Amino acid sequence: MRSVLSIVYALACYVLFLGTLSYAVGFVGNFIVPKALDTGPDGPLADALIVNALLLAVFAVQHSVMARRGFKRWWTRTVPPAVERSTYVLAASLALALLLWQWRPLTDVVWKVNAPLYVDLVWLVFWSGWGIGLISTFLISHFDLFGLSQVLPRMARSDESPPQFKTPLFYRHVRHPIYVGFLLAFWAAPTMTSGHLMFAIAMTAYILVGIAFEERDLIQQFGDRYRTYRQRVGMLIPRLASSPGSTRGMPE
Repeated sequence: MRSVLSIVYALACYVLFLGTLSYAVGFVGNFIVPKALDTGPDGPLADALIVNALLLAVFAVQHSVMARRGFKRWWTRTVPPAVERSTYVLAASLALALLLWQWRPLTDVVWKVNAPLYVDLVWLVFWSGWGIGLISTFLISHFDLFGLSQVLPRMARSDESPPQFKTPLFYRHVRHPIYVGFLLAFWAAPTMTSGHLMFAIAMTAYILVGIAFEERDLIQQFGDRYRTYRQRVGMLIPRLASSPGSTRGMPE
């Protein structure tokens, strides 16, 4: 019964994540969803800056702190290890949902692309970014990343497989293709408002800080294999001469 409850809990967290992420695509792109980055009238500038900064801080702190190995060791004293990742996914989804719900628009236009061809190219980059991010999760272990594979072995009475050091597709050229996808999606905007620019800058800063912490953990986990990989393969931009050798490279 405990295994069944763990699987139901993990599936519920995964479905919530899918729904929140799907909404986020429309939120960033300013389409379909009822509330987006630039939806609604501008309020007081100071209020918008403070609220948005706090929302971004909550999102960044939750992702960074709960992903660290030290926090996981402490956290699993209370939360069963099998659902630790699902609980992280749940917290991340709630932090993102709070941001989507409470974001304050800042609609002053910073730049705007007018030529139809260039607008189409920007949208191509936008969708390519989301596609690269999604594909990259499946290149490593999508269901491990989002907490499902951790509970399924319990139903089969088998041990969870350890993380594997591997080199699939995008990971041969950049160490963090999931982050590359997010950056493309966040910055590709035919009309860049001040609110969208704030969002993109803050998310870029979070990603760079997150990579620093994540790579420290990956070095602890894989040692010289990851150090060699890091020397040969670019972090976010492909190098002209890179060689195979990758690791999971996932956002934790």
